[in-house]
Amino acid sequence: MERIIFYILALIMIVFAIASVSSKKMLRSVIYLLFVLCGIAGLYFLIDYNFLAAIQLTVYAGGIIVLIIFSVVLVHHIEMELELAKRSKQILVGLACLIGLGIFLTTIYSHTFNVVENSITTTAEDIGLGLLSYETGGFILPFEVISILLLASMIGAIVIAKGKKLTDKNEPK
Repeated sequence: MERIIFYILALIMIVFAIASVSSKKMLRSVIYLLFVLCGIAGLYFLIDYNFLAAIQLTVYAGGIIVLIIFSVVLVHHIEMELELAKRSKQILVGLACLIGLGIFLTTIYSHTFNVVENSITTTAEDIGLGLLSYETGGFILPFEVISILLLASMIGAIVIAKGKKLTDKNEPK
């Protein structure tokens, strides 16, 4: 049963990835990318990495896709049609992809991989305690630095989005 679910998820991800890069409509490409990211989360659920799957859904499928859609809407290119590349560039990129796929497959099939049984499960509580620990190996300082970086980027995004509206109010008439 797991194999069937894996092949269904893989097929969904491949089809929507191809649709994402070949669609001429910008918004459709973003929606197709959303389906690819949800398929990746499905794979994480399938291998019982529930925390990673939840992060995939919230951060990438939720946050990043919404950010891309807002940026597309913000610059008023929601119905923008993307131009097609020249046929020579398409053939060159196709050949490069086939060469990369060949190298990838020969690397995978030339090595033997041993299945390791993992009897230790990591819960979301263990991950949270590890992230917010003050002791050695804890990540509380990088966690706080990243939160300040995200706050600064949000303030910068607001300033950029407001643009001229912020400066017009401050100038006397």
